Amino acid sequence: MNTLCRFVRGNFAVGVVMLGLFSGGCMPSDKSVISQADSFHGGIKPAAMSDPQLAEYIQTIGDRVIAVAKKTQQANDPNSAWMFSKDMQFHLVNSKTLNAFTTGGEHMYVYNELFQQCKSEDELAAVVAHEFGHIYGRHVQKGMRRQYITMGAAAAAGGAGYVAGGKDKGGEYAGSAAAAALAAGQFVGMSFTRGDEAQADQFGFDFYTQAGWDPNHFGDFFQHMIDLGYDKGTEMLSDHPSLKSRVEVAKKQAAALPPQAKDWRRAPVADANTLKQLQAKAQQVAKTMPDDSSLQNSQKLLAAMPRSCLTPAIHEDQKKAELAVMADAEQAKQAKQKAQK
Repeated sequence: MNTLCRFVRGNFAVGVVMLGLFSGGCMPSDKSVISQADSFHGGIKPAAMSDPQLAEYIQTIGDRVIAVAKKTQQANDPNSAWMFSKDMQFHLVNSKTLNAFTTGGEHMYVYNELFQQCKSEDELAAVVAHEFGHIYGRHVQKGMRRQYITMGAAAAAGGAGYVAGGKDKGGEYAGSAAAAALAAGQFVGMSFTRGDEAQADQFGFDFYTQAGWDPNHFGDFFQHMIDLGYDKGTEMLSDHPSLKSRVEVAKKQAAALPPQAKDWRRAPVADANTLKQLQAKAQQVAKTMPDDSSLQNSQKLLAAMPRSCLTPAIHEDQKKAELAVMADAEQAKQAKQKAQK
């Protein structure tokens, strides 16, 4: 927040222009989001497990989800064709952080720690289907639009504060006004993010069920996270629905399925014994390759990394990374100011 306030004090006019551009509802293009996702993937790729058996397993689950989604009405939209192409990739990432996310383009990530926590393929398939639900709903594109609006509003508020404060206190008033506007924008934005998560659950449930996994187990991973103590805090102050509510919704969805849903059931990609073998192999592979915390520029990567879709918690490694990046930015600023004197 302090970084943005400094930006506002020096560049509030740019923010006003941004507000005018984005408050009208413009959204980043799919092409720009795909490009950004590819750039992000370049940073995390060394920690993605390339073992053929593991890579094929996670991709097969993803392809099964996409094959069902491709039958939907949206699949007939030429602007959505990229979502159902062979370029869509699911990655198993070497990390001790319990995380799964998508960057909105052609890459979706499941971290090894989450993979290890899965007690069945149903749990893993539910996570994968949820992540593709974010792609299907264009939630990253919508989230970027919200960020633009929030930043523009904060910059505009900073400009108004600068004028109100005059020559003597303009900078102080601008910073306070921008900080307040940014905080309000982020709080309001949480409800949108909760909506995105809930919609990804809905899409994910539909894809998961029609792809043949047991609808009665879609909420199992959420329950697992509750058992591990992740369902903490107040939902209104979180950017996720509570895990308890997600379990309850999953149960209601399963109970409301039509009778013909029983005909959708298919055998899992891996049975229980094979899943355990794959999890054990992933642990062995993890010992022979970099993890996400050892990559070049890992602090910046962790700070920029999307939060887990499956747990409301912000993990400690990400908190530390954010603080480290902010400290680096402050040092760089001070060095620049010193050089200019």
